[in-house]
Amino acid sequence: MASRLRTALAISATLLTLTAASGCGAVDKALDCVQTADSIANSVDKLTEAVSSAADDPLKAEKALDDIDKELNDLGDKTDNADLDKAVDDLNKAVDNVRKAIEDGDSTPDVSPVTDAAKEIGNVCTS
Repeated sequence: MASRLRTALAISATLLTLTAASGCGAVDKALDCVQTADSIANSVDKLTEAVSSAADDPLKAEKALDDIDKELNDLGDKTDNADLDKAVDDLNKAVDNVRKAIEDGDSTPDVSPVTDAAKEIGNVCTS
């Protein structure tokens, strides 16, 4: 909860700075980025929960991975930032690795690269 509050405060500060420094188009793009990054963070949280209970419901992890893929596609359509493109590529690779591990029978794949890449997207969107 505290990290969400810090993120919200950082987002607000960034948006205020962008509003003062540029036109509305840049603010709209930044807001889209932040909203999508938040959705990705929620999907990553769901993935982490799903992996911890993969033995009970293996389809839950697959659904979380699909949600992350969808959010990444949406984000890719909304930006042309090189740093964000790299962070999205890193997250795509991490998601693919987790998906392959699950398909290969790993019931507890390492999701830390997914978490790290999602954090980087959040950093890029709020910087």
